[in-house]
Amino acid sequence: QYPTISRIAKDYLAIQGSAVTSERAFSSGGITGTTRRNRLLPTTFEALQLLKSGY
Repeated sequence: QYPTISRIAKDYLAIQGSAVTSERAFSSGGITGTTRRNRLLPTTFEALQLLKSGY
């Protein structure tokens, strides 16, 4: 019934979101938040994660 909208929807709705960025962030957080660093304050943990993501 709407061929143009149908083609546009197929082009854009077929794109799957990538989870690589979020998986990388959780992996990095797991490395930072080890049992030896379990006393880090949340603000310190966040600062470390921000520094790691910038480099």
